[in-house]
Amino acid sequence: MSKQKIILEVAVFTVEAALAAIKAGADRIEFCENPNEGGTTPSFGSLKTLIKLTSIPVFPIIRPRGGDFLYTNAEYECIKADLLLVKELGYPGAVIGLLNVDGSIDTIRTKELVELAAPMEITFHRAFDRCNDPIKGLEDLIHTGCKRILTSGQVPNVGDAIPLIKTLVEKAAGRIIILPGSGVRSNNCKTIIEQTGAQEIHSSARKSIASKMQYNAPSMNENMISMGVDENEIKTMLAHLK
Repeated sequence: MSKQKIILEVAVFTVEAALAAIKAGADRIEFCENPNEGGTTPSFGSLKTLIKLTSIPVFPIIRPRGGDFLYTNAEYECIKADLLLVKELGYPGAVIGLLNVDGSIDTIRTKELVELAAPMEITFHRAFDRCNDPIKGLEDLIHTGCKRILTSGQVPNVGDAIPLIKTLVEKAAGRIIILPGSGVRSNNCKTIIEQTGAQEIHSSARKSIASKMQYNAPSMNENMISMGVDENEIKTMLAHLK
């Protein structure tokens, strides 16, 4: 029997980066904007444009702002409206994350969003890494109906949390997908998979893209660099994961 294919999800912050990642062979895209905020909900124009151009699953993040994952009623209404929008546009999944003030998973709202999004798949993002009990959080998210959990193992770099990721994969026992991410590159992706037993992995494969403008106002300070993806890095990761 052949081994199960490892899924590589790539996080991107622009439509152009999404198209580059797809061209390089990514299996799934997490679509965000505002990398300096950790990723927020893409604009309507970006969402409407990308869905017409993609050949693989794209999951937009539904996050109305940067900062924490404790949302007011008004912010929650924004999340619901954006989730319904991406569902209407035809996206197969979305990415959310909500916590309570005590650091527990906001199971009530999360379950409501999962039901609202159906039949879309819902990934619970790295808000999980700020929950107060990852093992209880795992069980809570299974009960909400989320399809997967994106996690770095509650530390900045997932490579430093191999034991916890392995534990989460084992305790999930196929009931939910554990998606290791943060600090995943071609030099460690294979090791993370082998040591944790995960079947999916997440990387941003970030690369700074210089402006192609021939003229830049000398009186302005901005470097005009945008965030893209490194296609060669994606291809190398895929080669290691085969």
